[in-house]
Order: sequence, then structure tokens, then C-alpha cells
Amino acid sequence: MELLAPAGSPEALTAAVQAGADAVYLGCGPLNARRNAKNFSLEDLARGVAYCHLRGTKVYLTLNTLLSDRELPLAAETAAFASHAGVDAILVQDLGVARLLRDTVPDVDLHASTQMTVHDLDGIKACADLGMTRVVLSRELSRSAIENLCARSPVEIEIFVHGALCMCYSGQCFLSAVLGGRSGNRGLCAQPCRLAFRWPGDKGNSHPLSLKDMSLAGELRELEEMGVACLKIEGRMKRPEYVSVVTGIYAAALREHREPTRQELGELEAAFSRQGFTQGYYNDQKGPAMFGTRPEGTKDPAALFEKARQTYSRGEHKLTPVWFGAQVKKDQPLSVTAWDEAGHTARAQGPVPEAARSRAVTEEQIQTQLAKTGGTVYAAQAVEAEVEPGLSVPMSALNALRREVLAGLDEARTALPSRRTLPFTPPERVRGRENPPVFSLSFRRWAQVSREILDQDPALVYLPCDEIAAHEEEVAALVKDYPAVEFGTVLPRVAWDRERPRLEQELAAAQRAGVQSALLGHMGQLSLARDYGLIPRGDFGLGLTNSLTAGELACLGFASAAVSFESKLAQIRDLSKPLDTELLVYGRLPLMLTENCILKNRGRGCHCEESPQSLRDRKGEDFPVEKAWGCRNELFNAKILWLADKKADWQRTGVTYARLSFLRESAEACARVFAAYRTGQPDPPEGFTRGLYYRGVE
Repeated sequence: MELLAPAGSPEALTAAVQAGADAVYLGCGPLNARRNAKNFSLEDLARGVAYCHLRGTKVYLTLNTLLSDRELPLAAETAAFASHAGVDAILVQDLGVARLLRDTVPDVDLHASTQMTVHDLDGIKACADLGMTRVVLSRELSRSAIENLCARSPVEIEIFVHGALCMCYSGQCFLSAVLGGRSGNRGLCAQPCRLAFRWPGDKGNSHPLSLKDMSLAGELRELEEMGVACLKIEGRMKRPEYVSVVTGIYAAALREHREPTRQELGELEAAFSRQGFTQGYYNDQKGPAMFGTRPEGTKDPAALFEKARQTYSRGEHKLTPVWFGAQVKKDQPLSVTAWDEAGHTARAQGPVPEAARSRAVTEEQIQTQLAKTGGTVYAAQAVEAEVEPGLSVPMSALNALRREVLAGLDEARTALPSRRTLPFTPPERVRGRENPPVFSLSFRRWAQVSREILDQDPALVYLPCDEIAAHEEEVAALVKDYPAVEFGTVLPRVAWDRERPRLEQELAAAQRAGVQSALLGHMGQLSLARDYGLIPRGDFGLGLTNSLTAGELACLGFASAAVSFESKLAQIRDLSKPLDTELLVYGRLPLMLTENCILKNRGRGCHCEESPQSLRDRKGEDFPVEKAWGCRNELFNAKILWLADKKADWQRTGVTYARLSFLRESAEACARVFAAYRTGQPDPPEGFTRGLYYRGVE
């Protein structure tokens, strides 16, 4: 298996390579998911790729954030430079960026970042169809899920094995963006989930959103048997010494076909942990034991880190196997050849051997001299010497030839690839809807739907798939009675393959009820919606922030897509709209989607059906916690998004649908809110927010 280490800085890159990493991943400039890391300039990137390739280490560039239209040219320039410099693959989250890379640097492999929230086989297949050669799975998956996906995947599978765990599925977290304007989807997560929260009525604070770090150091042989292609260590924000320690332990264990020793496990925990490690997700054992914090005042292990620093800063520790061949023949120039396991070869010729006056050169002397590779990145594995008797060669000449062929190998191993780089052409802008948008309504529960609200003529009505299945006959009656309204079923943003039978049953119920469309949280659900004859519409989880993504979703067959609520209204207005677009204009913004049930972890049994349940932050704000499909949870914003009095602003964006999303409102309250938006009521409710539509995100 490939061992992939983090390189948040040039020094961390050196630490990772010298510790034995097979590959490193790094960011260049601002377009990556760890913008607060030191990262690499273009010049640093070129030097780093050459350094790595000389030592047999691959380099993966992270362009794994959601981009705006104005950032696409920079992405194209960065990718073109990286391709020319020889990066081995580029990680992406944004569907539009994936399209840009396929069009401009078609010879570079693309990897689907964990930010794409890929957790099922259909998601993997969708990535493969988009030209991805590897998929980084969500960190929440169990061993059985990983094994199943490895066995059936058409592309390589990469998983995280060590480092920080986010409480929310990667790519679906908006907590940092909404609370502080620093988007995790744009590489600036402020980690507010690590702060204290409490349940109202409870005394004291706790950390119900702060997971321990993960470590699968004891599962290496099992992962290899599963067919995992790459093991990834998290930590681009960590010190180089941390990278050296963790990478070195995993590399040694893999190299020696063993699990880490007890001492090594202790060193992993000392390097960084939050009250130990967890294997909860991997073992499919979620619960309170997975949570922990970093105690205040915890210091780095000085002796361990100093030893690591001395290791990676002095000498070469990752040596490349090299083989030599030499010919010493009468009347022919002395010849030396060197080659490596990748197939690179270098040859050099020296003086013609002379007849020996006293002592003839031997095969053993040739072998001994050529094997002296100290001070280089090479370690001689074998020397084949063909020596005719009675000849003499100067050792200085042999040394010179050894240096020459090794320099030739250096040049071959760091040679820039021959790749195509095509110009980036911004997409032509397709104007959106000229008339004001029509309304779509999203309900959390069947009890919120009333004929009073349907009589106000919404264009679209969404209900969760499990609610439709539970009220199939009632939904069918409304579908029949309101033929002008399109009814849609909301699919969960996360549904594992083992949950697919249940999801298919609920979609079959929606089909029988006459539901016409499906609101999809990730692109892997596209084929499933089509199987049940449902019009596919994209939800905010798809990350629509630029015109290329809009075009890609249109090409994939989506009839509409919700734009990201991390975008400003001005950006949404300027977005090309080759498909119908939808804008969230009312409701509590979804902040987190968690595999770990926050409610159950409270320690009083599962409270999923009880309402309301909320988490209170240190400022006294209450954040609703709701059951999500599959006994997951969703955390929602404390304040309600209200734009009824800003109707003129969002009507100019050119979107087709303006969505009102109801969470805990009664049926009567839902009807009142809808009426307020239809008429443009000027008075917002107490404790409201404008979201990010005016202030935007970093």
C-alpha cells in the first residue's frame, strides 16, 4: 500500500520523504483545504517535486476547495504550472474544477478529495465516470463498508488512517462559515466544533462535537488484505517533527510487514492526540467513547521531536535501490551502467584500460568501488562486473564514472514529463430567469404540510423520503388534488450501501404516490433517481459556487441545482445558469451532518424522536439538533435566515426557485411565513440572520 503523508510546508515535505513516505500531498497558494498551513509557492512546488521524484516519492497537489468564477483562472494557471513541474495527481472537491482540469491539463491524474463526501459505490462510480483515478473515502466508514467498496470499486481507494476527525462529514460542514465567515469548504475552518457546548438545563460545559483523533495503526495488514491502495495521514497544519514521527512509524511497519510496536504506539500518542485515539468508526462502534479534547497546557514531546528533527535535517534516510554494471575489456573504453527499479538507466564511458604492469584489476575491486554511493540518494543493491584478465584501470576513473551515471539517474528521475497544457476558456454566460423566481417549499415533517399553504401556489414541494413513505396515501391525495404543484422527495445526503434497500423502498413509495422529482444531496444518487423515474434536482450539498460546476451539473442531467448559501447574492447573480437554479431564502441553515448521533451520545439513551433538542454555545445561542436519515444528526443554525424584506435583492439573481426550508415550524407558522415572502413582509422575526449572502466567506 502507498503511504501518503502531509506536507504543509517545504520542511514538512523533507520530513515526510526522509521518514519513508511513498507520496506527499501539499497545497500551492490559496486554493486548497488548508489555507492556514504555510503551503508552497510555485517555486517551492517545482523544487519540492524535483526533491521528491529524485527520492522516488510522488507528489499530489490539493486543489480541493469550492471556487468562485473569479478564482477559476488562478486554478487553471496553478494546475498548468503543477502539470509542467511533474505533480503526479491533483485532488479536487469542486465538480467545476474537475472539468477545468480535464480540459486544461488532461494528462494529470485526478483524485476525488474526501471533501466530495464519497461514501458509497454509486458515488465512486460517478467519480470514475468523471475521469477520477482514485477516490478518498469519507472517514466515517466502517471496515465492512471499506472492504465492500474496495472489492467493487473501478478505481483506487484511499482512506485516512491517522489524524484528526471532523464531527461532520467532510464537504458538508458550514459551521465555521456561518458562525465566523471562515469556510471549511474553502480551506479556512476555524474549528468552532472544538469549543464547549452544553445541553440547556445541564450544568457545566462539555465538548459533544470534538472527536478524538483516529489511528488505524494496528489494522495495516487487514487494510492491505481489503485492497486499500493508499493510506493517508492527516496533518498539513502539524509541525514537521510530527509528520516525521508519524510517517516514520507507519512506513517502518509497512516496510517490515508488521503492526507498530507498543513503544511506537506510545510515540504516536505523544506526538499528538486528544486524550488518546479512536477506532470507533472503523469498528462501527459509535458513541461517547469517541470524543476527547486536547488538554490545555499539553506540551509537545521535546525529546521525541528533537530526535525526529535531527533525523530529517541531516543526511539521506530514504535511499533508492540502484544496480550497476561495468565492463573492462581490452581495446574498449571502460563502461559503467546504472539503473533503478523504475527502469531509468544511465551509461558512461571512460578511458581504455591499459595492460597491467604489476597488479590487474579484479571484479571485486570494481564491485567495491561502484558500491560506494555514500552522500547520494542511492544504495547499491548489486554490481555486475565483466572484467577481462590482465587489465588495469585507475580507481579515479571508476569513481568519476560512478558519479557520472548517478548524475544521469538524477536527471532521468527528475525529468519533466511531456504533457499537454491547453488554454482555459471561461464558459459563456447563460442568463437565468428574467421573471421573479417561483417558490419551492421544503418541509421536515409531514405534519407541517397543509392545504392552506398549498393553496398559495408553490411551484415545488419537497418532503424527506422517509416522511413520504410513512404517509404514502396522504401524499398521493395531495399530488392528485394539486396538479400544478411538483412534489419532490428529498434523498439523504449520506446513505451507505448497506442502507440502500431501505432507500429504494422509500423511493418506490414516492413513485407510487406520484411524486415527480428527487432532491439529491450527492451526485452518486443520480442513477438511483433515474431508476425510479424521478426528475433529478441538486441540493446544496453538491457545492454549486461557479459557472463550470453549473455546466457540469447540467451535462450530468440535473434539471436544477441549489446554489451554495456560502455565495454572495452578487456572485449568484453573475453565475452562468445553463440549468434552473434554486436559492435558499428562508430557514435555519444546516451546519453539520454527523454520523455520530449527538442526541444518543448525551448518555440518556436515544432522544432522536424527541423535539426540540438543542445545543447551547458559550454565548447562550441554541442550535437545534435534529434526527437525520439513518440515525444520523443534523445541527442547524441558532438564527433563522430571513430575506422576505429583501425580496428585490434576491429576485435580481436570476434563479428559478426561491426555497423556504421549514424545520420545526407548525403548519400554521409555515403558511404565515410563505404568505410573508409572497407579499414581501418588511418586518423580520426576532433573532434573524441574513446568512452569508451579503458578507460572504473567506
